[in-house]
Amino acid sequence: MRIRPRHNVSVSGNGPVTLVFAHGFGCDQTVWRFMAPAFEDRYRVVAYDLLGSGKSELAAYDRARYVSLHAHADDLLAIVDDVGDGPVVYVGHSVSAMIGLLAGIRAPERFRAQVMIAPSPCYVDDGDYRGGFSSGDVDKLVAAMEADYLGWSTSMAPVIMGAPNRPHLGVELTNNFCRNDPAIARHFGRVTFRADHRADLAHATVPTLILQCSDDLIAPVDVGRYLQRHLAGSVLREVRNVGHCPHMSAPAECVRLMQEFLDGLDL
Repeated sequence: MRIRPRHNVSVSGNGPVTLVFAHGFGCDQTVWRFMAPAFEDRYRVVAYDLLGSGKSELAAYDRARYVSLHAHADDLLAIVDDVGDGPVVYVGHSVSAMIGLLAGIRAPERFRAQVMIAPSPCYVDDGDYRGGFSSGDVDKLVAAMEADYLGWSTSMAPVIMGAPNRPHLGVELTNNFCRNDPAIARHFGRVTFRADHRADLAHATVPTLILQCSDDLIAPVDVGRYLQRHLAGSVLREVRNVGHCPHMSAPAECVRLMQEFLDGLDL
């Protein structure tokens, strides 16, 4: 199957460097409409849907293959090979930040840089590491998702979004979650929230910007600080934002910090 229709790949903008945007759990590429247009006059902009999300080819979602984020990293590398004109800058939100991490470890020569927005290598507290949830919390979260995905989405999406002064964003995120195939979403949710990629951080060499929110229930500030300490060549910037989706609720600040980072690279 051709990679572009498989992942509903879209291409816009014009420039010598390609930016590739990947959304987080429960969403699709439409969430990037608040940020991506700001780069179209200087960069070629590519966005895609993770397999199993949005308008991707749902029939191609193989649960045995997508039992870990490594399969999504393979997909990313295939997309980069297809659309990239030389090494790309990859922008990943939440779980897609870890997908980019794994792809960058596998093939660092294909990436000029990576931008991680609200990332987390592990959501579970472990000793001195503070991921934001206890193991029991994650078990309950996954169990609630599996018992009633639509009900879970309706209650959790506004909390994940945050942005208390803009309730329409919580409604939008809820609608995004509810548009997903429940069986695929439940499977991907288990993979997402039970993943632990802390051991992979030491193998990453791609220059990385970490954008962490000042108040994020899903990925606390401590997680961003942990990533910065363990990712060689990384830069941490805090986005003043309540919630886990600053690319939607604080896009101007994300664009400013990302452009500052890109301007400092030899692109």
